[in-house]
Amino acid sequence: MEKPLIYKGRGSISNADGRFEKQRHEAFDDGWSSLDEDLPPLATEVITDTSKSLITYNESPDIPFDRSANPYRGCEHGCVYCFARPSHAYLGLSPGLDFETKILIKPDAAAILRNELGKRSYRCATLALGTNTDPYQPLERQHRIMRQILEVLYECRHPVNIVTKSSLIERDIDLLAAMAEQGLASVFISITTLDQHLARALEPRAASPKRRLESLEKLSLVKIPTGVLVAPIIPMLNDHELEAIIKTVKAAGAQSAGYVLLRLPLEVAELFEQWLKQFYPLKAGHIMNLIKDCRGGNHYDSSFFQRQKGTGNYADMLAQRFRLAAKKSGLDKPLPPLNTAVFRRPDTSGQMRFDCFD
Repeated sequence: MEKPLIYKGRGSISNADGRFEKQRHEAFDDGWSSLDEDLPPLATEVITDTSKSLITYNESPDIPFDRSANPYRGCEHGCVYCFARPSHAYLGLSPGLDFETKILIKPDAAAILRNELGKRSYRCATLALGTNTDPYQPLERQHRIMRQILEVLYECRHPVNIVTKSSLIERDIDLLAAMAEQGLASVFISITTLDQHLARALEPRAASPKRRLESLEKLSLVKIPTGVLVAPIIPMLNDHELEAIIKTVKAAGAQSAGYVLLRLPLEVAELFEQWLKQFYPLKAGHIMNLIKDCRGGNHYDSSFFQRQKGTGNYADMLAQRFRLAAKKSGLDKPLPPLNTAVFRRPDTSGQMRFDCFD
C-alpha cells in the first residue's frame, strides 16, 4: 500500500495524477527506507494565470446566479472534500496536493473585469465570487486581487455576492458596507462544523469556526446582508451538528441559511475516501455507504437539483431537519435580491471622466 503523504497544514494525503494523464506515478521503497523518512515542508507555488477573461457564465437551473468569477485557481485552504479539486486536472496537475500547493493567480483580474463590464453587450446581473475556490484564501493577503475586483465593482455600482470561509473578508468591510447601503453586496460564510479539531483536519488552512462566527457578526453589525452555508454536510461526521450550527449563526447575525450535502465528483471520491481511512478508519466504510445511498449507489450524481441535496431516505431526513431548524431560527428565507438598476458601465475608452462615485 502506498504511504500516505501527510504534510502539516495540508488536506489531501495523495498527489495522484489527474484523469487526463497518460502516465501514473507511484512511490516505492528504493531499499534505503526512503518511504519511512519524514516528509519535508511542502511550500506553496504561485503560478501566473494568463487567462484573457474573468467572468464565467452558466445556465444551470439549480443555482441562483448565471455568472461568477474566480481570481484564484486551486485553493490553499486545503479542504479535503473540495468539489473544485478535479479542475486542476485540466492544467496537467494533480487534484490532490497540487490543488492546494500550486495556485494560479490572475494579477490583472481587475483590469480584465473592467473591460468585460465595459462592453456594450454586457447586461448587469449579480456576480458571484467564491463559487469554485475561495477568493479570500491566504494568498489574498499578499496579492490583494479580490480587493481590486471589489474596487471595480464599487466604482461601477455592480452587485456582488461572496461566499467564503475566511476571516480576511473583514479587511474589505469598508467597501462591502458602502455597497450594501445601495443594495449591491451580500455575503455567505461557509461553516462546516463548530468542532475545532474536526475543522482543522477537514480544512487545515481555513479560518477556525470561532473566527468565521466573529466575521459573520462584524459583517452583520454594519448591515451587510449575511447568510450561512452549512457545507458540506458529511454523514456520520458533522451531520449531528446541523441544528447547533443553525442556532449559533442566528445568534451571530445571519439572516438566511442553506446547506449542501457532500459532493464527491471524479477524483474527489478517491481522495476523500483515502483521507477517511487514514483519520477515521472505524467510520470510513459507514460514511461512504451513506454517501452512496444518497447518490443512487454511486459516489456522486451530477444531475441538476440532486447534486446539492441527494436523494433517498437519509437525504430526505436531512432536508426535513434543515427545514425545521431554519424555520425555527427564522433563517428559512433567501436574502433580498441585489440592485441591478444603478449599474454604471465603466469607461474603457481612455477618456477622462469628470463624475465620481457618490
